[in-house]
Amino acid sequence: MALSGGAADRGSHSMDKSITLPPDEIFRNLENAKRFAIDIGGSLTKLAYYSTVQHKVAKVRSFDHSAKVSLLETDGDPLYEISVQEEITARLHFIKFENAYIETCLDFIKDHLVNTETKVIKATGGGAYKFKDLVEKKLKLKVDKEDEMTCLIKGCNFVLKNIPHEAFVYAKHADSEFRFQNTHPDIFPYLLINIGSGVSIVKVEAEDKFERIGGSSIGGGTFWGLGALLTKTKRFDELLQLASKGQHTNVDMLVKDIYGGAYGSLGLTGDLIASSFGKSATTDKEFSKEDMAKSLLHMISNDIGQLACLYAKLHNLTRVYFGGFFIRGHPVTMHTITYSINFFTKGEVQALFLRHEGYLGAIGAFLKGAEEDNPNQYSWEENYAGSSGLMSASPELNPVQRARSGTFPFDMLEMDRLDRQLVNLPLLQDPTSYIPDTVDLTEDALAREYWLYCFEEALDGVVKRAIASQKDQPEAVERAEKFRQKYRHKVQTLRHQPFAYGSLTVRSLLDTREHCLNEFNFPDPYSKIKQKENDMALKYYLKVVTSVEELSWEQRQFTLVKGLLAGNVFDWGAKAVSDVLESDPEFGFEQAKQQLQERPWLVDAYNQWIERLKGPPHKCALFFVDNSGIDIILGVFPFIRELLVRGTEVVLASNSGPALNDVTNSELQILTEKIAAMDPVIHAALKEDRLALVQNGSSSPCLDLSRLDKVLATVVRERGTDLVIIEGMGRAIHTNYYAMLSCESLKLAVIKNSWLAERLGGKIFSVVFKYEVPSKAQGQH
Repeated sequence: MALSGGAADRGSHSMDKSITLPPDEIFRNLENAKRFAIDIGGSLTKLAYYSTVQHKVAKVRSFDHSAKVSLLETDGDPLYEISVQEEITARLHFIKFENAYIETCLDFIKDHLVNTETKVIKATGGGAYKFKDLVEKKLKLKVDKEDEMTCLIKGCNFVLKNIPHEAFVYAKHADSEFRFQNTHPDIFPYLLINIGSGVSIVKVEAEDKFERIGGSSIGGGTFWGLGALLTKTKRFDELLQLASKGQHTNVDMLVKDIYGGAYGSLGLTGDLIASSFGKSATTDKEFSKEDMAKSLLHMISNDIGQLACLYAKLHNLTRVYFGGFFIRGHPVTMHTITYSINFFTKGEVQALFLRHEGYLGAIGAFLKGAEEDNPNQYSWEENYAGSSGLMSASPELNPVQRARSGTFPFDMLEMDRLDRQLVNLPLLQDPTSYIPDTVDLTEDALAREYWLYCFEEALDGVVKRAIASQKDQPEAVERAEKFRQKYRHKVQTLRHQPFAYGSLTVRSLLDTREHCLNEFNFPDPYSKIKQKENDMALKYYLKVVTSVEELSWEQRQFTLVKGLLAGNVFDWGAKAVSDVLESDPEFGFEQAKQQLQERPWLVDAYNQWIERLKGPPHKCALFFVDNSGIDIILGVFPFIRELLVRGTEVVLASNSGPALNDVTNSELQILTEKIAAMDPVIHAALKEDRLALVQNGSSSPCLDLSRLDKVLATVVRERGTDLVIIEGMGRAIHTNYYAMLSCESLKLAVIKNSWLAERLGGKIFSVVFKYEVPSKAQGQH
């Protein structure tokens, strides 16, 4: 168990608008907690603990039909069995609350803690010393000292590596205040400016290599102390409130106050501060508390900003992160620091802030105490179901009112350990500028409102599907109702705080829904639908392949592409399709073909693709597949079969875990085995290792090419992949539509949402067939 803390929190939090809940909904999975860390500041406590979570997973296992002559004789028998099994995974919990509640929290932990293996709690910083005796007495653990700066850096490295939208730029007057940044694949080197009582400037070059290269005694404590003397206001937050209402020009002397306007020859504008508090020396009038607080804030922020810029320039660093209690999500301090950095670097360096900045010490302390488990060898993922997200400033109940309600304010972050390491797709043209999502709903208010409404509307259908997938379990109805409440609350939160989990996108809304379904043990609501559709589609496979083989080369290529597109219509994630599939069970492959838009398509690069096929075969094609059933069996397999016949190796990348009716890697293994038993081309390709099946590392209906299974990245590299095919609305439209690859790519989908189709200039069932070749100027094919 590890404990970290310091003078980093003497002011109460602003943007961390806490929510109130009963303790057992906050300190979750305590009975399985293995190790703790606590970061106690001046006003906030951050608790971290590692626990194991038991949840249900859907597993598929092939029935043995080896005695049958062909798959067509297995009529009536399901292709595979689905069993729901218990699985144990690791989860990190981080909880933040006011120090006023520390005793209550420690009592709750003591009463619910089952695991007693831990004997030591590591501690660091000022707040930790103050509560040392209390922690030892309550938890019966020995407190052991840890270095505060080491914890801070370790925590910072961890969030930058594992949370894609961790860092943001603050833009006060923009439509979207928070502009989330793509994390560079290599997070090092960077500069961390920690503004506590004073300022520490730390250069971080590697996981365990950092150096304090400078600092200043003029920091948050200076603002607080001088502010208290000037305004008689003792609370840090109140001081910031005053500053946010003040007008610094009443106190500060500007360039125009001296020169009557701008000082052109030196490039100084008239509105620039020439002298902080300059007017107070020459004016007899009284100055308001608000104006003095604002002037003081500018003075200290500008000083820190200039210092940060000089060190960044000296060490040639462009990534500069700000943290410490002076920042702690306060819009007014983020704005003044941003302005200062922008001014002194002429926009060349951006001030970056961190979404989980308040947790860095606790995360670092936990990692120090967990070194024997080597948590850095894994990839971790934020669990949206259990995290409260980034909140904006708003008035809170006072502690007395909260105590009466039997709840207390908190902020939570949960991170799930993935059983695989995630890395970039090696074929991204520029991993540093890759943005998976096509539309940022944080910035597009119209699109945001539409998609939030869409997901709320679809909720009844998802609940119904979840219950139907577990008919034999009477308590499924109750769990499904809890899922409905939780997801609806998440959507409502995102309507008011679209930045809560980073950039709001269709992908994050889908992923949040999957996390909430898993939370209430609905691991694969579409498992039985997938099973039925796979069984049905396999019966038509030979017929489709035979009919295609009879066509001329040109006709065959078009029929294969059309089949791929028709297969992609079968998507239970699209309401327009699920409504048809629910009401018309006979809707099949031929009907889907008739629904497709006639050529020319909405995006139509088919002619260029055909010209390319007349040339030499590709060495290896990587195909990110989409739906089960007709899509994978009658659409994808005939298409890749043609590639294999041409002499191209094929890698089929499918989801590691279930999402909607997308085919999973374990399902695909069984389907491929069954197809190989019918089709000598597929059989030979498997036997000769020209066809490989690899999981993509995701359990999402969308695709983030910067977070893929490391094994897939290795296969892609080793096979010399020179063609990437991305199929489906989630993977090729909502994400990756603008993704730039260093090899040829095909992005294809049928638009099954009328609003999105109209936005793209088409109608429902419009076709996107995008074939892209990287420019030769960049030395690529």
